[in-house]
Amino acid sequence: MKVEFAPRSIPLQRRLQTASVLQWVFSFLGLAQCCIAVFILLFFTRFWLISTLYALWWAFDWDTPSRGGRRLCCVRNCTLWRYMRDYFPITLVKTVDLEPSKNYVFGFHPHGIMVAGAFINFCTEATGFSKLFPGLKPHMMMLNLWFRAPFFRDYLMSGGIIPSDKESASFVLRKKGGGNVVVIAVGGAQEALDARPGAYTLLLENRKGFVRLAIENGTSLVPMFSFGENELFDQVENPKGSWLRWTQERLQKVMGVSLPLFHARGIFQYTFGFIPYRKPIYTVVGKPLPVVKKLNPSQDEVDELHKRYLEALCKLFEDNKLNYNVPEDTHLSFI
Repeated sequence: MKVEFAPRSIPLQRRLQTASVLQWVFSFLGLAQCCIAVFILLFFTRFWLISTLYALWWAFDWDTPSRGGRRLCCVRNCTLWRYMRDYFPITLVKTVDLEPSKNYVFGFHPHGIMVAGAFINFCTEATGFSKLFPGLKPHMMMLNLWFRAPFFRDYLMSGGIIPSDKESASFVLRKKGGGNVVVIAVGGAQEALDARPGAYTLLLENRKGFVRLAIENGTSLVPMFSFGENELFDQVENPKGSWLRWTQERLQKVMGVSLPLFHARGIFQYTFGFIPYRKPIYTVVGKPLPVVKKLNPSQDEVDELHKRYLEALCKLFEDNKLNYNVPEDTHLSFI
């Protein structure tokens, strides 16, 4: 295999963009584990007081993630994220105005390998969410497991991320005055196992918890499609029924996270590595579906709204696909 090396004459701007994405990939894959290791190791050094004081603070602050978190504007507005935005680049596209007096549930599709579009659009201000949707505050949901990692939990909350459970989402959606958005990557980690260039199959047919959540809180549902999300990485073939897919699905059920065997480019060469390709991402935010509040909706009511949501998502995809280089004969499919 011939290795294609990056030229030496690359502008500093592009090098900074690559460095910003490198730190994000590290944060996604290894920062939580490093935080846990540092927390434990400090107990065996003269800096043991740091971990001791943090443990006391952690016990006091245990419920904060499920109570809306603790976002920091300085983190969300960090220059680092603008470099990361420009690497791909990533663009947030608004199709309609949303009323800041209401709360919303945003459904993000597809999950992709690392939900790059969702992170930059809703956990940072790099693409101008607050300017496009003034008065709205996004809360991206992430697997509860990561909020059990010391230090890392604070990093997640600083971007406005909350745990992916019903209680955390309901706390945000029941805030009076409106202006709160819960962002859910509906396909979750399991959908990442099918994320590869040219894939338009969504794990959504039996995912209805977010619909029930919207009905119970009387919150409008907003479909989104992130064009280009699946183009960032290649993935080792893992068809249904293969030993690799069987292993990945078992690990996903046990650990809660999936382990797709992905690859793309490297830091100083373009042939192999774990840095995503420079492919543009356009996250298109659709029109909200009005929802009538009902504390105990029947299964038929959930199914009916879910069907309307799938239709709205398909329409959003069909209306925009030609603008973002998706072949005309390509359509969404659901499993």
